[in-house]
Amino acid sequence: MPDLTLQDLADRITKLEDRLAILELMASYGPAIDSGSVDAVTRVWAEDGIYDVDTGIMRGHAEIAAMVRSQAHQNWIMGGCGHILEPGYVTIDGDTAVATCKSQLIIKDQDAPGFTVLRVTANRWEMKKIDGQWKCTVRTSRVLDGRDSAREILAAGVTAEA
Repeated sequence: MPDLTLQDLADRITKLEDRLAILELMASYGPAIDSGSVDAVTRVWAEDGIYDVDTGIMRGHAEIAAMVRSQAHQNWIMGGCGHILEPGYVTIDGDTAVATCKSQLIIKDQDAPGFTVLRVTANRWEMKKIDGQWKCTVRTSRVLDGRDSAREILAAGVTAEA
């Protein structure tokens, strides 16, 4: 291992802290969305952040909050659901980053004991450090149902340099 300067070590610690902050931000989404915690959900995104799901695009905190408050989402919560995200593969370049992961929406089976995986989705999280905090600027999610766009999200994430 080459001799490391104090600055080299400080840079490595900063990168590790950034990676941890990004992973924690992503991990906060599941508990926030499944509990209907509007403020916690919107804190994941930058004020003008975009959530691009294959069912529609939400722009900014107001539209993302409206999705959380929507009757459709409230029905998922009240019926029993869990958004499960795997740890992301993160690439960081200064104050921007991209994280790639898969997620599952698991719902309580109302007709039998147990749960059903409703969907498995490829996710690309574009992040920016704003006022010292990582925020999602664009999250693009596509169902892994054989479509090219979902596989392309996953491939782009793991072929980028970490």
